[in-house]
Amino acid sequence: MSEIVVEPLTFPEKSRVNFGAIVRNVDIEALTDADFSIIRDALFTHQLLVFRDQGGTSPKAQFELTQRFDPAATSYGHGKTIDAKRSILHPDLKTIPHQPQVQVIGNGFVSEYEGLNDIYLRHPHHKTFHVTSVPAEEDLSFTRFYRWHIDAALYGLAPPVVTTLLAVKVPDGRHQICRYDDGTGDELEVPLGTTAFVSGYSMYELLSDADKSFAQTTKVEYAPHPYIWISRAKSRPDGLGMVSQGLEIPLSELPPVEDDMIQILPLCWRNPVTGKLALQVHPSPARKLHLENGTVIDDLVQVREILYRLQRPGIAPRMVYAHDWKEGDFVLFHNRGLLHSVVGAFTEDEVRLFRQCNVAASQFPEGPELGL
Repeated sequence: MSEIVVEPLTFPEKSRVNFGAIVRNVDIEALTDADFSIIRDALFTHQLLVFRDQGGTSPKAQFELTQRFDPAATSYGHGKTIDAKRSILHPDLKTIPHQPQVQVIGNGFVSEYEGLNDIYLRHPHHKTFHVTSVPAEEDLSFTRFYRWHIDAALYGLAPPVVTTLLAVKVPDGRHQICRYDDGTGDELEVPLGTTAFVSGYSMYELLSDADKSFAQTTKVEYAPHPYIWISRAKSRPDGLGMVSQGLEIPLSELPPVEDDMIQILPLCWRNPVTGKLALQVHPSPARKLHLENGTVIDDLVQVREILYRLQRPGIAPRMVYAHDWKEGDFVLFHNRGLLHSVVGAFTEDEVRLFRQCNVAASQFPEGPELGL
């Protein structure tokens, strides 16, 4: 009989975070079928699971747990990026040679790790992506959400079911103030280098009845080669989607586009265990909205304003779980139920080393109606 214990995370009274759990008595290197059954049910119930003291987990075991949620899935969630140097994802990832579905991310110089030698990791900084930035003299005290997103190629490959993150090396923890800088005055104290998570289910539940109906019956079309398409564009200061300045790469300048790889997905994705709906949209590469009556909204400014209005309440400070990483933390999260963001600004000598794994799914998410 499995001795696994699942304990829901607890939060201050003012918080509205209603997801996450600690999982105890687990050895990820030696999971039984019974163990995995408990973990699977817990994941789709709590959306995010934290396993402490898992520093000895191999890249192979990390991949195997990740893949277990979709055994037919085999390749890294973004596949092999065409024209990688123009993609906004290119600078942030190093692939482990002997386990190519697992990526190394972080900050600073690492002399050797899992077959990688003399690598320099770059923690994404909002000043490279946002339309405005925190003044340089405030950079180590204040920070922003870099980009709220789903881990997904959004062109060709289906969005991964789960993502796993392992904290190998974590700098000693100072805190920063994460500013939204969107006119609301919202801000949130966060641990250095936190990963911030919000619930797509809560984002949906915050909608009015009219907006819920709209979300249930609308689909979003993503741009082809989405992370190249937005490579010159700039993000809103709160990281939730792009500012419309006409800086997107023209389709004629993208790598060749295959129409059957363009993704048109429901705004709402159904949880396979609970049946609940999550408002699950990656706002940055969204290009069009397809309405129930057949109308297609293709004005980019309007598309972005609609999505921002629907999603912004869900990233309010009280809705955000900012994980305080400890070395050995292994976090498994439901990529089809949560949005997340990198946060933080490091000095060059603050070394952070993480492993990330997700695999492109064998099937697309279910919408509000099964099979949508």
